[in-house]
Amino acid sequence: MKRALFALTVIVAPMAAASVAHADACDDRTRGLQQSWDHVNFEVAQTVRAAEMARLNAQADAVVAQCPNRAEPLVWSAIITASEAGLRGGLGALGLVREARTRLEQAERINPRALNGSIYVSLGSLYAQVPGAPIGFGNRRRAREYLQRGLAMAPNDIDANFFMGDLLVRERDWTGAARYLQKAIDAPARPGRAAADRGRKAEARALLARAQQQR
Repeated sequence: MKRALFALTVIVAPMAAASVAHADACDDRTRGLQQSWDHVNFEVAQTVRAAEMARLNAQADAVVAQCPNRAEPLVWSAIITASEAGLRGGLGALGLVREARTRLEQAERINPRALNGSIYVSLGSLYAQVPGAPIGFGNRRRAREYLQRGLAMAPNDIDANFFMGDLLVRERDWTGAARYLQKAIDAPARPGRAAADRGRKAEARALLARAQQQR
């Protein structure tokens, strides 16, 4: 019996190694999407940002196809798609935000804890920013629920705190917004994400100044 099990192990081992190599390649491709999004969203000139984001969206589609059953590429594809929608604006962007939501829901089914709560932070930001019915699916109650789930997984995360602060600004809860926005500003640096940290903290400072003026 031991001999048979050993034989199976020998046969399966190359497949396992290939699977690990494939996982590593998917991690590298996903990291590339993240780095490209950081650059396009926070460093590329506004005049060409929409076109660059659309190109990045096509790359994200390819990574999702190359890495089936992986939550992380789906999350970044959704973030990129939602960013393209925001840059386009108007009713024409609604199809893109629905696509982003679908990809986040797919990622949740695969691994709800992927990227340390990013699925729920991203869903929360969508539900907070998209128009409500009958035009879109926006819903601030659901936005809050998703953001709270993201914060439960990563209470010091810069994006989780920023988007909760953003939601509370929309709800005119100036005191609550200020608390979360200050946490975003004070959030620890993320390795390899200096551009995103600078950009997000600048956005948080601008929103915090608005909240403080209203208090």
